[in-house]
Amino acid sequence: MPEVTDPRRTPDVDAVVVGSGPNGLVAAVALAQAGWRVLVLEAAAQPGGGTRTEEVTLPGFRHDICSTAHPMAMASPAFRALDLARESLAFAQPELPVAHPLAPGRSAVLRRDVAATAAGLGRDGPRWERVMGALAGDVDRMLAGVLDPTHLPPHEPLWTLAFGATGLWPATAVDRFALRDESARALLAGSAAHSVLDLSSLLTTGVGALLLALGHRHGWPFAVGGSQAIADALVARLQSLGGEVRCGHRVTAMADLPAARAVLFDLTPRQVLAITGDRFQGRYRRRLEGWRYGAGSFKVDWALDGPVPWADPDLAGAGILHLGGPSEDLAGAGILHLGGPSEEVIAAERTVARGGLPERPFVLFGQFAPGFRERILARHVMGPAALEAHNANEIGGDIGGGRADWRQLAARPVLSTSPWATPDPRLFLCSSSTLPGGGVHGMCGWNAARTVLHRLG
Repeated sequence: MPEVTDPRRTPDVDAVVVGSGPNGLVAAVALAQAGWRVLVLEAAAQPGGGTRTEEVTLPGFRHDICSTAHPMAMASPAFRALDLARESLAFAQPELPVAHPLAPGRSAVLRRDVAATAAGLGRDGPRWERVMGALAGDVDRMLAGVLDPTHLPPHEPLWTLAFGATGLWPATAVDRFALRDESARALLAGSAAHSVLDLSSLLTTGVGALLLALGHRHGWPFAVGGSQAIADALVARLQSLGGEVRCGHRVTAMADLPAARAVLFDLTPRQVLAITGDRFQGRYRRRLEGWRYGAGSFKVDWALDGPVPWADPDLAGAGILHLGGPSEDLAGAGILHLGGPSEEVIAAERTVARGGLPERPFVLFGQFAPGFRERILARHVMGPAALEAHNANEIGGDIGGGRADWRQLAARPVLSTSPWATPDPRLFLCSSSTLPGGGVHGMCGWNAARTVLHRLG
């Protein structure tokens, strides 16, 4: 991990970034590249926010505490522009981006090859190959508009709007009226469930289709060394540009900050209000006060003595990653959606959205396979309260920075052509509570830094 500096020093800086998640670090690097002197303040003992990797079970077993697979990292305009491979950041690709077990020995499988995936989807195969092939072929251009909808590429607005019109539909509608094959329905429902919304909500088809298209185009890769490697690469780049990261420095009020031309908060609205006091009033304050957080998550990590013995041979080796090794492809599926047929996933997510606990929850690789229990050496469990204690941005266990329904995507956190700015010309927001929302892509920080540079030069 790159060296961090003594939190007691108070340098003369141009910008202070509060929080060192991927968005905060991307914002810091973008400003430093423009010649600004940047200081990042982090309350935790190590930088990274949702991209931290720690030994929480047994010595030598490193676990990604929040983000694990990174479908958007390789397509992110911010990460592409930064080219973090120069800091030795590498990604490992599972042979299969995602799989959805349906019965013993049988799974719905997303393969990198569109035609090979379609071949396993029965009656929906031809439609999958036609629609998802087109989406995957243009997903990079499409993603540029999705990740920064206020700065549409001038030659791409029609394509982005066309995707938006399709993705606007609830996943339940596509499941019921457009798909017939159980495997295709499961792949869409499982991917749409990453929205952490009732799948009858608008935009859930867009979430699922985007993740599936990214799987075809870029896979769902893992950072070699764990997700911490992403944060470490960003810290290394920042330090090479003269910037600093100070860990163990909790900010509770504006008085905790050194004087600077700009302050960027990689924090959610509740935390920003606590720090800024009465600086925000009127409609803007009411909007931040009314920010709605999403459902809480539960996280279980296991230390195992061998690969999970899945009944389906396609899944062999799934989830067993030698995170410190080379970046060659990994056997099996990297991510498993465990939740049964699509109707069970839909029912589970509806129960969660209504504040309940489903009897058969949808899980991302967290359910036992035959013989799995015997391989467990140690286990570590984190509920919503523990997740928030580990990362203050995960309010109530919400890992996405706030509910991502259509209202809080259209106005994230406010309806504005520049939602990263605030009424105070010196204060800015750069967390996943701003556009374009959750995920490890750095675009919230990238957009915030561009806004700072445009407004303050």
